[in-house]
Amino acid sequence: MTRLLLTVTFTAMLASLAEAQPMPDPRIADLVQAGKIRVGVHSIMYTKDSQTGELKAASTGIILLDLARTLAARMGVAVLPVGHPTIPEMLTCLTAGACDMGFMGPDRSRAGVDFSPPIVQLDYTFLVPAGSSIQRIADADRPGVRIAVVRNHASTLTLSRLLKHAELVYAETPDPTFDLLRTGRADAWASVGFVLQAYSARLPGSRVLEDRYGANLLAMAVAKSHAGRLAYISEFVEEAKASGVVQQAIERGGLRGLHVAPPANPGAQK
Repeated sequence: MTRLLLTVTFTAMLASLAEAQPMPDPRIADLVQAGKIRVGVHSIMYTKDSQTGELKAASTGIILLDLARTLAARMGVAVLPVGHPTIPEMLTCLTAGACDMGFMGPDRSRAGVDFSPPIVQLDYTFLVPAGSSIQRIADADRPGVRIAVVRNHASTLTLSRLLKHAELVYAETPDPTFDLLRTGRADAWASVGFVLQAYSARLPGSRVLEDRYGANLLAMAVAKSHAGRLAYISEFVEEAKASGVVQQAIERGGLRGLHVAPPANPGAQK
């Protein structure tokens, strides 16, 4: 009788514990079941160890993967960074289902994905070599001026809509884009300000212009087929901005020239 009573009591305790376990939000239940989020990063956001192949966060990736880990902790899963040299490759990863989410500028030309509200904002400007006559952004938009850009980068897409006379000279990633400027095959390099500041140290006499032609708004992207996942992530992004989590990630990353993006719905912020 005592054994039966203990068995019944133990069974009741297990049932009570099962009922107490919170069910995962149905919008991200598949990720919770998988136990991980495969997070896409591209170009300057990461480096790879030449011997082990281990992916390490770099530049803006330090901040963004920090936020991805905060999101993953909230969901109770792990983060698996997935690196791609170019944005088109990362877009393919997202649309093919090999990445669960990724970070990039929310440009309307990027098909197959939807974006969360912007997370951080970075100014676009130019790097020019020593002796350049280009003092302001407007000075560069002249016939015969060649501007080096990273193909498909958000800064490039923005600039291509503004220029009327200058020629864009493309490379696939930042290092060869810098080489276009360094070797005289371009008269300026257009990109994110803090990235250009870092490269300027490698080109004596070069300078980063003080004015800007736009801003890079980095967001989380998911495939269009995952509307529920996007809604969950978007809620997280707005909460992280309002609570100071994004600002703390920026400060931990130690990068200058980054700002928390404005709220998606300013009227909702007190």
